[in-house]
Amino acid sequence: EGQREILSEVSFKIEPGETIGLIGPTGSGKSTLLYLLQRLYEPTAGSIRLDGIDIRTLCRRCVRRQVGLILQEPFVFSRSVFENIRLPRPAAEAEEVYGAARTAAFHEDVLSFENGYDTMVGERGVTLSGGQKQRLTIARTLIRECPVVIFDDSLSAVDTQTDQQIRHELQARRSKSTTLLVSHRIATLAGADR
Repeated sequence: EGQREILSEVSFKIEPGETIGLIGPTGSGKSTLLYLLQRLYEPTAGSIRLDGIDIRTLCRRCVRRQVGLILQEPFVFSRSVFENIRLPRPAAEAEEVYGAARTAAFHEDVLSFENGYDTMVGERGVTLSGGQKQRLTIARTLIRECPVVIFDDSLSAVDTQTDQQIRHELQARRSKSTTLLVSHRIATLAGADR
């Protein structure tokens, strides 16, 4: 709101395929930085470049197609698990949906549901646990195959073993995207390059 400066003298470069971890106290600007990368906020000074192009010269829609943001508080639609994951890419093949769910450590959970991928999750995902909702939204973002993927504390509702499994899967697909991880859990950031 222009009342005070949130980020000052922040400068860094992220190489393609690199995983970056961000940690800091509440209110330190972690989420602000991520929202700037998605053009949810506009910088009041300096610039943010994507492949050398100032993102302010690109339409918001173009930036958001390139940068997938997974929030801590996921939003799930009143549809089947399959439709929820495939929502951003309606033409995605079933194997692509299953692959995204595997990377998000969600596939085995879905197979245990009475109707598997055809299970209706209810409005805002009322039939899923917090961790399952987070993993569904991770799968939904991964199926978009964005060059940049941001996790804004979006592994907070999963146990440490599942967190580790997801990070291992993300490491295996490093060549597909640049990853930014924000977390209050140091273990979540342990595998980051920086």
